[in-house]
Amino acid sequence: MDATSSISKVLRWGIIGCGNVTEVKSGPAYQKVAGFELCAVMRRDLEKCTDYAKRHGVNKYYSDADALINDSEVDAIYIATPPDSHKYYALKVAQAGKPCCIEKPMAPNYEDSLLIYNAFTEKEIPLFVAYYRRSLPRFEQVKKWIDENEIGTIRHISWHLSKSTSPEDLSGEYNWRTDAKVAKGGYFDDLASHGIDLFEYLLGDIKNVSGFNTNQQGLYSAKDAIVASWIHESGVTGTGSWNFGCATREDNVQIIGSKGKIEFAIFEENPILLINEKGKTEQFINHPENVQFYHVQNMRDHLFGNSIHPSTGKTALHTSWVLEKILGL
Repeated sequence: MDATSSISKVLRWGIIGCGNVTEVKSGPAYQKVAGFELCAVMRRDLEKCTDYAKRHGVNKYYSDADALINDSEVDAIYIATPPDSHKYYALKVAQAGKPCCIEKPMAPNYEDSLLIYNAFTEKEIPLFVAYYRRSLPRFEQVKKWIDENEIGTIRHISWHLSKSTSPEDLSGEYNWRTDAKVAKGGYFDDLASHGIDLFEYLLGDIKNVSGFNTNQQGLYSAKDAIVASWIHESGVTGTGSWNFGCATREDNVQIIGSKGKIEFAIFEENPILLINEKGKTEQFINHPENVQFYHVQNMRDHLFGNSIHPSTGKTALHTSWVLEKILGL
């Protein structure tokens, strides 16, 4: 299917899995972006799905994903379920021949990500993955500084992310984000995937990577401490450490060049900092109310043939490869 051949003036979207991530972060963006309409939602719990639809002004709601996928009035589908179900739903969407956006990570492992990617590529159906940081103005400014040679030749990137043990972790209550059957890397899969994907956007593909991981706390089945080192195709080296049982929360990225450095956080809305021979520059760039707004807007522009989206199935597939190498799957 050509990316624009079956796109009408208004593209009608359906969401599979209308949970917390769709309440503010993503769902409203499909209603606010001109040319898009959120016309249907699905959740296995029909009562919760009905409540979501009524609160968000969505006309159709289902407890059966097949019914939404095959609804002739749904043109495209956003899969917002936990990662272990992405392949199941994505292959059905590909079979139905509809453009799709999948929540990140694309799948729990590279093999499943490749199956999804191939299913859409073989039918020439547009596929996007919600690595929305590639579309945020905050990180577009970082990319601009790099592209404009503000810190010279890039030498190295490093990232440390840590957070304290949460009451939910200590309670022993079930959390799919720390269930190794859903996400072997636990919070790493959920959080670090954003940063790794962004680094590839800023600095190009990673060509070689290795890592170590362990479970230091023994509170859940997934890993809670991971370290990694890598090298980009450009020759830029990288290191990362992620720990989810520390005393304090830290989120610091440094991109070091031959003439300066850039510092920023992946998740915290701290100022982005440029230090070079001209001095120190700070910029405060807040996220939009619906953090996926620009990601969704860029999907519209891609589907209407006006630009290429920065986060496609192809880019997300490579991110899945990197994540798998770090975790040693």
